[in-house]
This record gives sequence, C-alpha cells and structure tokens, in this order.
Amino acid sequence: MKTSTAVLVALGLTLGAAAPALADQPGKDWMPIDQVVKALSQAGYADIREVEADDGHWEGKATKDGGLIAFHADAKTGAITKEKPADKDDD
Repeated sequence: MKTSTAVLVALGLTLGAAAPALADQPGKDWMPIDQVVKALSQAGYADIREVEADDGHWEGKATKDGGLIAFHADAKTGAITKEKPADKDDD
C-alpha cells in the first residue's frame, strides 16, 4: 500500500511540474507584452499584473477607476476586447 501511495505522489509531482509547459505561448505576430502593458497604461489601467497569452489573446488583471478588472486584449494591437470586474478572490 505504501508503494502505491509513493507512486501516486511521484506521478502527481511530475504532472504538476509539467503544467507550466502546457501554457499558451504568444504567436510570432503578436504585440510584445511590454507594448501591451504600455497600451493598457495609456488606456487608463494601472497596477497591471498577471498578463499572459491565453486562447489567442492577452489576458490579465489591472486596476481601473478604483476597481480590479479582468481583461482580454487583442494579441496584435493590445486593444481591450473584453473586461469585467475581477472576482475578489482573484486579487
């Protein structure tokens, strides 16, 4: 029984370590992340964080008008395509 538990723990650790490799990667024609952050700042977003490539767009969180916002930004232009108040647990 102890061997089975050890194998399951080892398997879980191995799969957990591989998870970051499954994250989306920006495309070659995407706007670089530093330019996305600059575009967001110019659009009134502050404290920009957690910006990452996801499903063909940039995704992240920032503050705007005093609230925490979750946003999607166009991969090539950095323009906001979707925003909503972020869950309080997301802070």
